[in-house]
Amino acid sequence: MIVRNGNNYLLKLIIGVIVLILIGCRQVSNTENNMVNLLIEKSKDLKQNKNDLLNGTFKAICYSGFREGQHPDRGDGEVNPTYQEILEDLEILSNDANFSLIRLYDSGKNSQMVLEVIKENNIDIKVMLGIWLNAELSNHEGCPWLDKPIPEEILNKNKEGNLLEINTAIELANKYQEIIIAVNVGNEALVDWNDHLVSADTIITYVEKVKNSIEQPVTVADNFKWWSQSGLALSKVVDFISIHVYPLWEGQDIDTALAFSIDNIKEVANALPESKIVITEVGWATVASEFGDRASEEKQLRYYNEIMTWAEEMNITTFFFEAFDEPWKGDPNNMMGAEKHWGIYTVDRKPKLVMQ
Repeated sequence: MIVRNGNNYLLKLIIGVIVLILIGCRQVSNTENNMVNLLIEKSKDLKQNKNDLLNGTFKAICYSGFREGQHPDRGDGEVNPTYQEILEDLEILSNDANFSLIRLYDSGKNSQMVLEVIKENNIDIKVMLGIWLNAELSNHEGCPWLDKPIPEEILNKNKEGNLLEINTAIELANKYQEIIIAVNVGNEALVDWNDHLVSADTIITYVEKVKNSIEQPVTVADNFKWWSQSGLALSKVVDFISIHVYPLWEGQDIDTALAFSIDNIKEVANALPESKIVITEVGWATVASEFGDRASEEKQLRYYNEIMTWAEEMNITTFFFEAFDEPWKGDPNNMMGAEKHWGIYTVDRKPKLVMQ
């Protein structure tokens, strides 16, 4: 009888502790929700029209399907995903994660196969197609990992390759008009720290060439700071501006991440008030030697929920970076490096917390 009462007391104690924990979690959640709602109210001036949304959705994802041992051409050839691997990825993104819009970064063989898979399998996904631009200027003085000038012959070869890439993208945009809803010319090819620098005047010329050749809207994707400081001339040529926002790279932790992101976007909107905005990269790493405990699945989950709640209210299409972890990126000797761990799924296609 004494033991039974003791067990009952222990059981009640355990239940009480659990209830207190749940109440505490709910209070934290309510506090976070109140903060998000307050930030939404304070940023009402950023709200766009619903017809400014790409494909009518605020929720989109950056997709690059390179798995373990696969990579784009880094000078010694490319190792691309197979047709079946791409099909598996797109079914995960469409059926499990409910994404109807993805961003591709180039118009090469891998991207071409993605488009084929979507069409042949009637997958309910639209695409922002990318045009990858290689360096036409040597940025060895601005890029931390370029330790010597890029030879002129390579720069000239890159210019030829860039024109070929542009022509391929034009062909794809016209061939897959029902799938490709926008085309992006260059990815972070303007910001002053990149290793594939192209002049703004040249990119304006490329944008005009693409716009004159396709029906879809055309944009350029770059860091928010470049747009706010240097983007006026380019903003008048593109159909909308595409910005990248990374509070984690800017030293923020999760409690300040959303407010910081909104400030970044406001900076662009204030500098370019006539421009429609799409966020083409925003994300949170889950493992990163560079960020320590600021990187985690729990924080990725919170940031994803907060930025997407805000984006829905603002009618701003937001591409979360990225779909799957990519081990080929970053330092090959540092498997804990941030570049490898931005996915909402692991490289083995297992859902992280945000997708569970």
